[in-house]
Amino acid sequence: MGIKKYKSNFLVCGCDESGRGALAGPVVAAAVILNKDFETKDINDSKKLSSVKRSELFKKITSAENLWGIGIVENNEIDKLNILNSSILAMHKAIAVLEKKINNFKNFELIIDGNKFKQYKKVKHSCIISGDSKFFSIAAASILAKFYRDNIMINLDKKLPQYNWKCNKGYPTRQHRKTIINFGVSKFHRKSFKMNNQLNLWV
Repeated sequence: MGIKKYKSNFLVCGCDESGRGALAGPVVAAAVILNKDFETKDINDSKKLSSVKRSELFKKITSAENLWGIGIVENNEIDKLNILNSSILAMHKAIAVLEKKINNFKNFELIIDGNKFKQYKKVKHSCIISGDSKFFSIAAASILAKFYRDNIMINLDKKLPQYNWKCNKGYPTRQHRKTIINFGVSKFHRKSFKMNNQLNLWV
């Protein structure tokens, strides 16, 4: 089965996050309501797209008559809340941005990528595993979230280039783990992840 539109008696808002598995930087979420006439060609799970294509689609999605919002939870807050709660909070923040743009948010259904979510107010929601590869509105949210977060990490790389965040985006690559051993953790790293120096792995 290919990616398709989600069928609902409500207006559909797709939600996804980026940065959940990273060692540094924020977790970023997006919420997207696609206009019914929006051309969905090339829309797909952001992980399956090149950075060039994500950039093109980010501009396409945000410049069309779609409604969208971005929510950000920084690394220090992630350490306090844990990454699951932070991911959900980022989604709530993104949804809250959308809510301000809409007259009646009660007639909406949120479709969430993944299997865990905390209800936003009294809005109906459905959790969908691998939703970003199944439904256009979640895929669009995944593109916005990843593109937005990638650019945050590229800008942070200018402040601390030794961690090479412009390439690894804060994720636990071998090179990233090695630079943490050499330079220590920065103020942008998530301290709730523990480093096992002997194994050179985060556990």
